[in-house]
Amino acid sequence: VVGEIDGRITPRATAIRDRWQACDPRATVTPNIWGYLWGKEAYGAMLFATALTNESIADALAMPGYRAVYIALAREMLAVAAARSVVPEAFDGFDPHAYSPSAPAGAAAASLDALVAHNRKSAKSHSGIWRDLAIRKRPTEVDAQLGIVVTLAAEAGVPVPLTARLVALIHDIERGERPQALETL
Repeated sequence: VVGEIDGRITPRATAIRDRWQACDPRATVTPNIWGYLWGKEAYGAMLFATALTNESIADALAMPGYRAVYIALAREMLAVAAARSVVPEAFDGFDPHAYSPSAPAGAAAASLDALVAHNRKSAKSHSGIWRDLAIRKRPTEVDAQLGIVVTLAAEAGVPVPLTARLVALIHDIERGERPQALETL
């Protein structure tokens, strides 16, 4: 998905989309690039949470005992997006509307099921975040991806305690102070 920050559909965005379609026919241009970016932020928070463990993305998202954490993280991210007047967009099984506190019962679970199915088909079993921690033994991009949301949330008066804790847990793993394990999640 490609788009301009101001929401215009420009020849530049259309040209990029056209070139990408040669590799992926699903490539599209959108007037709501911020919506896709915030949708990815919410899903990205879930991926950071899965990286606290050694489980694959699909296995971690499928575990019933941790689903409430993934849902709560998505809700925090989406609350910050709402405070910034952004309408998040769906992609690859992630349905931002399913994580709304007013969504029908089971909607978030159905979205998680769709994410599990999507990730089971992927050649990539673990996230780049997990690889940074487990294989490369280097710092992740947690500050640039989630830390900034904690700052934006504070500016907007939106509480994001789980996201802030997730950032701290990732830093603990980066420093070797905590293991990548289910108990960390």
